[in-house]
Amino acid sequence: MANSGVVRALEGQVSDDQYLQLIQTILEEGDVQEGRNGRVRVVIGASLAFDLTEGQVPLLSTKRIAWKTCLRELLWFIEGNTSAKVLSERGCKIWDANGSREALDARGLTDYPEGELGPVYGHQWRRWGDGSGGCMDPGIDQLANAIHQLSQPTTRSSRRIIVSAWNVSDLDRMALPPCHLLFQFNVVNGDELVCTMYQRSVDVGLGLPFNMASYGMLTHFVARAAGLRAKRLVMFLSNVHIYEDHVPALTEQLSRKHSLTIPRLDLEAIPTNINDIKEEHVKILNYEHAGDLKMPMSV
Repeated sequence: MANSGVVRALEGQVSDDQYLQLIQTILEEGDVQEGRNGRVRVVIGASLAFDLTEGQVPLLSTKRIAWKTCLRELLWFIEGNTSAKVLSERGCKIWDANGSREALDARGLTDYPEGELGPVYGHQWRRWGDGSGGCMDPGIDQLANAIHQLSQPTTRSSRRIIVSAWNVSDLDRMALPPCHLLFQFNVVNGDELVCTMYQRSVDVGLGLPFNMASYGMLTHFVARAAGLRAKRLVMFLSNVHIYEDHVPALTEQLSRKHSLTIPRLDLEAIPTNINDIKEEHVKILNYEHAGDLKMPMSV
């Protein structure tokens, strides 16, 4: 391989440039493998970086990103919810298949009611270790702790402001072990927030565009809560793959022209308490896109 599948991002590029370059690299150089849920083309190791200044959000323009669906999932994470049924009732159905009776039974979670996902992302963000110290133990609120450290001038320069969803003792209780499993915050230039995240498994066609948008919005939300300004999102991606049945749609996406208009969040409308943010507070301005691209979801 010419570059071992590593994509080094240039700050200031529109989101599509880096994403389309990653697709091209995988299609040309990826190793064909038979995965857990279908044939894939894989590269190991990629990185993307997105400018978040002035409210910028990494939304693709070469296909429509259902950013409100993405937002609903993010707010569900933030509140620590683990019910796919609750999320589905809010119009976000991306966890329905994982919470089905068939999927839960296949994971050995036969005692879970349909729709219960176990201690997935939001649980770990807000209640890590819940119950391990006794029935009254509320667990560790990692997200609140991170915001508190970032809000204090004496602690915001720490290199330990990390939120992890990879709780080894809980993995077998999860309907799906976390794909994006760790994120870290760093402050530069006194008041600018950089989020770096690590993702073990990356579905480029469907998952990655959501992850880009979700962590972009999360960084803005945390910056607001800590009295900072969002500067950059950096994504470190491990097993980066394209499903075989996504190739036609992604090939079409490569041929599309992207918009040079940068979508931005209306930051003033977002509450400074992260627990108070509701869907109606979040407005994205200037989002232009080339329309839908349909791809099947692999569970």
